[in-house]
Amino acid sequence: MTVTAEAVELVVAAEPEIERLMGEHRERREHWYAHEVVPWEMGRSFRDDPWDESQATLSPEVRTALQLNLLTEDNLPYYHAKIAGSFPEDSPMAEWSRLWTAEEGQHAIAIRNYLLTSRNCDPALLEDERLATVTKGWSYEAPCPIEMFAYTSAQELATRISHRNAGVKADCPVAHEVMTRVAVDENHHFMFYRGVTAAMLREAPGLVLEAIHGALADFRMPGTGIPNFNRRAVIIARAGIYSLRIHAEQVLQPLLRHWRIESLDGLDARASELQEKIMAIPVALIAQAEAFEMRLERRSKTRSATA
Repeated sequence: MTVTAEAVELVVAAEPEIERLMGEHRERREHWYAHEVVPWEMGRSFRDDPWDESQATLSPEVRTALQLNLLTEDNLPYYHAKIAGSFPEDSPMAEWSRLWTAEEGQHAIAIRNYLLTSRNCDPALLEDERLATVTKGWSYEAPCPIEMFAYTSAQELATRISHRNAGVKADCPVAHEVMTRVAVDENHHFMFYRGVTAAMLREAPGLVLEAIHGALADFRMPGTGIPNFNRRAVIIARAGIYSLRIHAEQVLQPLLRHWRIESLDGLDARASELQEKIMAIPVALIAQAEAFEMRLERRSKTRSATA
């Protein structure tokens, strides 16, 4: 049996757990309405009153984070295609993908409407970047279907943290409420993917460790294809909204603790090797984060000295 066939069998075997977690999700998640949160009373015609940056009320860093998060959410059709296309139409995962897509679709609606009504974005540039982002699309090639569960576990938690931190740093109660609601949804989705991964890890640790390592060793957020992503990511990192350190300490380390990666025993030689490699990933990222932070500190001192 090939690794892929074995992985497909494992996902099928996990379907009762998938159904249970999906049921828990439906009971736990509180439905909300974006139109009740968006500050419509602030809206006015962009044709009669063209946008100017002086109208923005949020800091440039927070606006960058909100716009980057929004453009990531705009690529939802590609995420849906990846998840839904990986499983039979009548499977629990196909049902989950439809539910997940319906809930995720609300996020872009809420964030975009907030940015437009509050005039915290250049509306023409935002639409141009949406078109460029969605035209470029997104793909995630994984040799094993289990890897998708490990990837989305980290991705949903990362998104939750990024959304929440952007809302906290916005210094605007409406932005805070919008991003809190979106972040809560992302947390529910994260709990589903994390739970499915944990169930499969209990059944076939060697196979799932391979998938976890594949997903986390060179992890990239799905927004990397957005125009000027790297420059924007640096701005967000400097603002403390999302950074390598946050990714290592608040995403990877909690995930690995929950999955009890370090304490897994009875592993064969390959699985033990993967166990060590996985545990080393956040350590390496923290070292990179420290180097990045030192560079920022040196630049800040140089600017202060020459001011």
